[in-house]
Amino acid sequence: MRMTAIASALLAACAALPSLANAADAAPAPEHTFTSNVTLASEYIYRGIGQTNRKPAIQGGFDYAHSSGLYAGTWASNVSWLTDGSSTVSNSIEMDFYGGFKNTVGDFGYDVGVLQYFYPGSGYGNNPNTIEGYIAGSWTFLTLKYSHSFSDLFGWTDSKNSGYLDLTAAYELSPGLNLIGHVGRQKIHGDNSGASYTDYKLGVTKDIAGVVVGLSYINTNASQAFYTNAFGKDLGKDRVQLTITRTF
Repeated sequence: MRMTAIASALLAACAALPSLANAADAAPAPEHTFTSNVTLASEYIYRGIGQTNRKPAIQGGFDYAHSSGLYAGTWASNVSWLTDGSSTVSNSIEMDFYGGFKNTVGDFGYDVGVLQYFYPGSGYGNNPNTIEGYIAGSWTFLTLKYSHSFSDLFGWTDSKNSGYLDLTAAYELSPGLNLIGHVGRQKIHGDNSGASYTDYKLGVTKDIAGVVVGLSYINTNASQAFYTNAFGKDLGKDRVQLTITRTF
């Protein structure tokens, strides 16, 4: 009888294991989450405009998220657009600082926050440092976002209150493989309204053992008169971008 009782107890314990595993699987998300990321890119392209004169970029950032939906982070990349063709300007990096609140309700999500673009250096004409507020809404694989500048935008004179509206789709074709589509409209306020443009992007991303490889075709209708640099490079011209990203 003793052996039978022990066997019965063991069977009961084994039967309870799936329930314990399920309970562990359903454990709540941690209150505080810290992540970091690093990217190697064939070129830094932002809103369709080249930032590194068609040369590679290394980028990375750190993010904090609270279970309530509050978040904050910082990100940086090498840049050259401020110094290209100008011996009086000293700058080689862009640093971004941001924070906000986001949450999801079923298939719908929302995100609101503030972003500071900071270009440490000297010799600038109009200050390129920019502050934007943004608000975004998402549904399954679609995200619509609007960004509004509270300062002059990236050094354009009298460009406060410029706005950028973009629609992005990230559709999962198979586990780890995503199709990315994007269209955005950058509106430049003030005397430089001719610099306003629309940008487009079509690409794919593939997660390979935790490393995400992206390949995209990017184009704009930006005016060459505004976006050709001192080296004769049209920074809004169509090109292909390769990125390799790892998140930790």
